[in-house]
Amino acid sequence: MTSPRIIEILPDIPALVNHAVSLMVARIRAAIARKGYCTIALSGGSTPKRLYAALSSQNLPWQQLQVFWGDERYVPPDHVDSNQRMTRLAWLDHVNIPEDCIHPMPTKDADPHQAAAAYETKIRQVFQVPAPHIPQFDIILLGMGDDGHTASLFPFTDALEVQDRIVTVGNRDGQARLTLTLPVINQGATILFIVTGSSKQYALSHVFAEEGDDRRYPARLVRPQGELIWLLDQSLGKGLA
Repeated sequence: MTSPRIIEILPDIPALVNHAVSLMVARIRAAIARKGYCTIALSGGSTPKRLYAALSSQNLPWQQLQVFWGDERYVPPDHVDSNQRMTRLAWLDHVNIPEDCIHPMPTKDADPHQAAAAYETKIRQVFQVPAPHIPQFDIILLGMGDDGHTASLFPFTDALEVQDRIVTVGNRDGQARLTLTLPVINQGATILFIVTGSSKQYALSHVFAEEGDDRRYPARLVRPQGELIWLLDQSLGKGLA
């Protein structure tokens, strides 16, 4: 049984970022108190960048975090479009987190499918969860595009159908990306969507509709048994009324 969707509409992006920080810090602390560490999968985007910058000022036991990414463009780690690069510059380079607690998606292999398999192996090693079992992230951050995609799960692409892997290759306009798959996303303890901007109103109305085309709007397929929270800014949320 999937969890009910929690929707919170914040007046502006700074308020949304502050609330997201509070939610994340509480869940990071709870996971660490419960088992000694917290696992998190990160997203890219301009609003998450502001979130990461805000997180860098928090007083947390960073050495007890295990940091992964939910998706990544298949570009070198120092490329301007790299989610890893953005996250390091905004957050990870500014806190005392050991390098062996940071697990970026590999993008140097000539074959992205081999890179996806290698990242799946890395996740399973850290979580100590062998196949075919699915590891559970404590927190998974997600965004949503104007087309309803989330992570690198794009409309009408093969990645939406993958059930036997936890990492696969997404495709956008012929460009490969690495992405977590729906089975591992839906296993997450807390799924936190951060979505802003009025341009996404149309797609979001279809994502939230009782019935609709899951392959056309992939964010509809995020139906976890754990906690599902959508944080929206006012410019987007007002269109839901």
